[in-house]
Amino acid sequence: MTTHIDRARVLIEALPYIRRFNGATIVVKYGGHAMVDKKLKRDFALDVILMKYVGMNPVVVHGGGPQIGNFLKRLSIESEFVDGMRVTDRQTMDVVEMVLVGKVNKEIVTLINQNGGSAVGLSGKDGRLISAKKMKYLKSGREDQAPEIIDMGMVGEITSVDNGILVTTMESGFIPVIAPVGSGKEGETYNINADLVAGEIASSLSARKMVLLTDTEGVLDENGTLISTLKVEEARELVGDGTIKGGMIPKVKCCLDALAAGVGKAHIIDGRAPHAILLEILTKIGVGTEII
Repeated sequence: MTTHIDRARVLIEALPYIRRFNGATIVVKYGGHAMVDKKLKRDFALDVILMKYVGMNPVVVHGGGPQIGNFLKRLSIESEFVDGMRVTDRQTMDVVEMVLVGKVNKEIVTLINQNGGSAVGLSGKDGRLISAKKMKYLKSGREDQAPEIIDMGMVGEITSVDNGILVTTMESGFIPVIAPVGSGKEGETYNINADLVAGEIASSLSARKMVLLTDTEGVLDENGTLISTLKVEEARELVGDGTIKGGMIPKVKCCLDALAAGVGKAHIIDGRAPHAILLEILTKIGVGTEII
């Protein structure tokens, strides 16, 4: 009987959050360990389905770096990285698009549909969703040297987002699942960082929340302790003094850009935790860092 009462208390605790976010658009960037571990994959699907059933509008943007890397190895194509970004020549771009759009995207859609949801797979090329151009990447050297211009190949940066197809998909009761590629002016395909795609999509939809799933607890202070809540000014200070470093810097900057563009809140959460999204959105506890 005690167990049943505890379950009822969990539901009651979630009620004000369900009411608060009814009708809200929430963009989730799906990546890291949560895309690999079989149980976490199902947890993610159930979280997104529940969000939809209680009146939220989840939009999923996914990565796929490890899957791309594995496929390239099978084809004996070597990968080159600059500051964690994959240099993408045309041959590699063909593989990236095939894996992200044709394999990873459809696996996520199938997983959601098999567990009772209704998902539709999209790429940034569908319905002119994401327009992009070749990224100009400057790599900093010594202080006495000018930044080096690196040719990243078909790595792109977003120039515009046309969210019409997303709005239509959501209004029809479906969960959009988006692969992070975009189209150039000549119809060429660009590989785009999934965090950046999530941020731009969230901004275009004026999302109430953007959630980035990672393989870390969240943003840590100088002592390695999780920071549950960060204000924009505090986040900038921590980037400036080096407390926020490495791969966390682009994630935090992505969140700051999204907030500046009108997104309500941004979250960087631990995707290794079971049902991480629901814990962050529907409970007082949370499993990561919110930036407000």
